[in-house]
Amino acid sequence: MVSEKINPAFVEPNSAPAQPELLVSAVLHLMSHYTVNSQEASGCVKLASVIERHLKALADLPNLAPVLRATCLQLSEQWGTVVESTMPPPEKYNLFSRLVTGNRAC
Repeated sequence: MVSEKINPAFVEPNSAPAQPELLVSAVLHLMSHYTVNSQEASGCVKLASVIERHLKALADLPNLAPVLRATCLQLSEQWGTVVESTMPPPEKYNLFSRLVTGNRAC
């Protein structure tokens, strides 16, 4: 298990300048952490979400080569599916639980 701290520029693509090399480096780094973590336990939803955002940020860069933009967009969609499938299902409330909780709105 890797115990080093991750550079915040790798985690927050919106706060870093649009540098394709930095984003590619970050997303590869994150993907390798996700792979290591998924072998030890179930995959981390937050990490998968950050990977998805990095890939989407890369796909949105206008100066990126078209084949790389298309690949990043496709991978972003695939990671989005991973995030959705890893999220716990929303709790279903029956009529009794609604009455007990007072049907509170979030």
